Amino acid sequence: MNKQYCKVGSVTPMEANNDIISLLEYQYQTFLKKASNIQSNTQLGEFFESKAQKIKRTLEELV
Repeated sequence: MNKQYCKVGSVTPMEANNDIISLLEYQYQTFLKKASNIQSNTQLGEFFESKAQKIKRTLEELV
């Protein structure tokens, strides 16, 4: 078995991908669906809502 290494915390720059807006829109919709499926008073529901809001702000900056 060969050893494999990965960089922890490595990310792909957003400018490198032409489809980033559609990807962010998909993630935004996914987090909104997850938040609506979970009771809004739970920490997990609040987490999904906050992630959706962050993605929304990023989308607004890109457009």
